[in-house]
Amino acid sequence: MDETGHSFRARPATTWARSGLTPVLQRMSKRREVSSIVAITPDGRLYARHFRRSISSHCVTVALRFFRRKVGMPLLVVWDRLKAHRSRATTAFIAAHPQDYAAAYRPAYAPELNPEEQCNALVKRAMANALPESVADLHRLARREFCRLQGQPEMIISFFRHAGLSVAGLA
Repeated sequence: MDETGHSFRARPATTWARSGLTPVLQRMSKRREVSSIVAITPDGRLYARHFRRSISSHCVTVALRFFRRKVGMPLLVVWDRLKAHRSRATTAFIAAHPQDYAAAYRPAYAPELNPEEQCNALVKRAMANALPESVADLHRLARREFCRLQGQPEMIISFFRHAGLSVAGLA
């Protein structure tokens, strides 16, 4: 499980234009407008919740409930040390539901150990030259790209391999 933010300030990617006509992309805002909490499973499933604000402990608990309902079995949540993960509210929520959740923390900065980072990178790359006109458009684009990735379970499984995790040992 990991979080990512989407904003209007994302750097544009390389694009094509007629010779002598430099493309100009104008962004609306410079701050994070939409946040996504995404969970992936070793068998290639992806679940996402999107919020129109920064991630808080309340967002984390809402997402955990959603993921638990979707997966249908107890969850081992492996995450980074985001403040919202370590907050009293999140810790209390997990402690109050020991039959449903167990938490494990990755080292402080180890994105290479997180297969979900590849999901975020792929979605951000797909949204690189998008020019949403509103926060609602940005929200819709983020949802669409994560839904597109949901339909590629073999890609999600490859993210676990890329992180050096044995899919057979995790499933």
